[in-house]
Amino acid sequence: MQQSVRTAMPEAYTEAIDIPGTELRVSRVALGTWAMGGWMWGGTDERAAVATIRAALEQGINLIDTAPVYGFGVSEEIVGRALGVAGVRARAVVATKVGLEWHDGKVYRNASQPRIIQEVDDSLRRLRTDYIDIYQVHWPDPLVPIEDTAEAMRKLYGQGKIRAIGVSNFSDTQMERFRSVAPLHVVQSPYNLFERAIEAQILPYCRANNIATLGYGALCRGLLSGRMRPDTTFPGDDLRHIDPKFRPPRFAQYLEAVQRLDELARRCFQRRVIDLAVRWMLDQGISVALWGARRPDQVQAAVGVAGWSLDSADRELIDRIVNMAVVDPVGPEFMAPPQRA
Repeated sequence: MQQSVRTAMPEAYTEAIDIPGTELRVSRVALGTWAMGGWMWGGTDERAAVATIRAALEQGINLIDTAPVYGFGVSEEIVGRALGVAGVRARAVVATKVGLEWHDGKVYRNASQPRIIQEVDDSLRRLRTDYIDIYQVHWPDPLVPIEDTAEAMRKLYGQGKIRAIGVSNFSDTQMERFRSVAPLHVVQSPYNLFERAIEAQILPYCRANNIATLGYGALCRGLLSGRMRPDTTFPGDDLRHIDPKFRPPRFAQYLEAVQRLDELARRCFQRRVIDLAVRWMLDQGISVALWGARRPDQVQAAVGVAGWSLDSADRELIDRIVNMAVVDPVGPEFMAPPQRA
């Protein structure tokens, strides 16, 4: 167990990594903007969201991840507004997604070629840019051959509208089919201390094929922030109303794990559980951890992730804490959108 730690916090987040096969270099902590869109997060504060994105760039976090479905265009518009100031867009690596449509507040998968061609222009307009750095298929579409989806993405890549191709929530088998038609630079999957399904096949596949991995849900919908209590409630349409982790008896189990992890972080590293959770992801080999935030102070907390590391003994102890506390674990499957009728 490590007992020493740097006493001085870095002033900005400085860890970075290259996206293989591209000229992109991104911070290993990225800003996730799902909550900024408001939908399924109890509303949005656009002024605070813009300030948060600009604070991230000042803090050394250059990868901003969004999607059209986050607030049905609102999140992308906020990102475009934040980057619209002269000189700011060039400092950011913008990642967005494609392949979901919505009707009357309900979301469905649609990764057909016409939908992709339509969506990219809509995203470019909302983002106020003429190129997207990383374009990701949000979910595989059972009604569209993966090869057809990949062909549409390959065309956009060849046209220069996108600088890197990614997929999200794909299996290793689906990625293999995709790669038979188009290059694949990035894979985005759910990954955190409580949701580790990708360790079995997806992470090894990406390592073997030199594909960058973006782990979303780094703080597990806020559980690993260390700020939640047994009486924490969630307003409006907040998705945690339907997340099994936030319902009894599981909620108490996860809170107990967080408390024990926080005690470990403070005792051994003079950090907090929020720092420990993201540091663990990076030391497990994930390329980039997506850090969701809606206020500038939440971005500033990311500096606690840099300047230290966890060894194998640390990670084994973390595993024991989680396995002892969470006796009825559950994954993020509830978030998967349905296919079209």
